[in-house]
Amino acid sequence: MNIFVLTDTNLIKKALSCTCPRCNEGALFKSRYSYDLNETCATCGLDLTKNDSADGPAVLLIFVLGALLVPLALIVDAWIEPPLWVHAILWTIITLGLILGALKPLKSYIIGLQFKHSPQDWK
Repeated sequence: MNIFVLTDTNLIKKALSCTCPRCNEGALFKSRYSYDLNETCATCGLDLTKNDSADGPAVLLIFVLGALLVPLALIVDAWIEPPLWVHAILWTIITLGLILGALKPLKSYIIGLQFKHSPQDWK
């Protein structure tokens, strides 16, 4: 069993392209701007309603971004000392950009992990 699951480059490529974990061709999401999953893969017919990613990707992003951005905001405050309104605008834009950019690939990655490690649950 591979202990280093996060180093699976094929799975990471699938996650970044937000494609079906089985065929790597069909889109996982209904549109480019939607975070809603398709019910089935248009290419291979995989039932995507069997996934159970739930709030896992969002919670993971909250923990990771919180651990990265809060110390970064404190460092910026100590070095530059910008006004509070600059902090509010700057960190809101950065946080929203990172969340919106990373949520779909992270959700795709978790769905890919579920498919890889228990494909029998997807039948």
